[in-house]
Amino acid sequence: MTEQDKYAVFGNPIKHSKSPAIHAAFAEQCGQRIHYRAVRVELGDFQRAAASFFAGGGKGLNITLPFKQEAFAFADTLTERARRAGAVNTLALCPDGSILGDTTDGIGLVRDMVANLGWQLQGRRIGLLGAGGAVRGVLEPLLRERPGSIVIANRTAARAAELAAEFKDLGSVQGGGYELLDGIEVDLLINATSAGLQGELPPLPDTLLTVRSCCYDMLYGPEPTLFMRWAAQNAAWAVADGLGMLVEQAAESFYRWRQVRPATQPVINRMRNLLAAA
Repeated sequence: MTEQDKYAVFGNPIKHSKSPAIHAAFAEQCGQRIHYRAVRVELGDFQRAAASFFAGGGKGLNITLPFKQEAFAFADTLTERARRAGAVNTLALCPDGSILGDTTDGIGLVRDMVANLGWQLQGRRIGLLGAGGAVRGVLEPLLRERPGSIVIANRTAARAAELAAEFKDLGSVQGGGYELLDGIEVDLLINATSAGLQGELPPLPDTLLTVRSCCYDMLYGPEPTLFMRWAAQNAAWAVADGLGMLVEQAAESFYRWRQVRPATQPVINRMRNLLAAA
């Protein structure tokens, strides 16, 4: 292979994307010759842009907001986890020329919690905050880990209840408003809302955590998030942000494309250092 294989991430906005740096680190580590760039796609132009990319020799795409549903529709075939999520963040060119759609967010989350953080999910009581695309994307991989139960709590109770009904065939899952959290304890609490960006937190009862509870925020930044600070103040046993999930979901995409699995911890460390220096 003399030429570099072409990959990209499509989104709008896209300037903030860490994906080019992450995939460059994977390629360097694994000795893979790839060219990966971030592309801002105009709203309404996703189908044309994706078709043009693959027609021009592109091998794979990552998809970020707001195009994950359009990528779902663009794919010729879907993995089971992408079908359950109703959204796609990874498109891969198959040997027969067809396009496979996958979603790697959920497996990225699970891998970060289990492999990197050493948290156990099997048999645990899990609380999920939010009922948007982020929650939908992680429910199938979480339920495959056979937790004891999952409670989805959301500002709009009906959305959480609908999600729970969709996934109840995979395990014990219920959904409703935040009052569903009153009077219960969870072993793992995952924040999939963006409320912290507005300086807000969901209404969480003081009794929700135990001294052995773990808390995970899908958001990340150079400083602990508002949710992470709340978790620490409420005596969570362990607290983490979503940077590891970001790198792990990218590693799953890289494996899908190249059939090589990179070591993620060095890349997580590198990205953490870049965040701190920014």
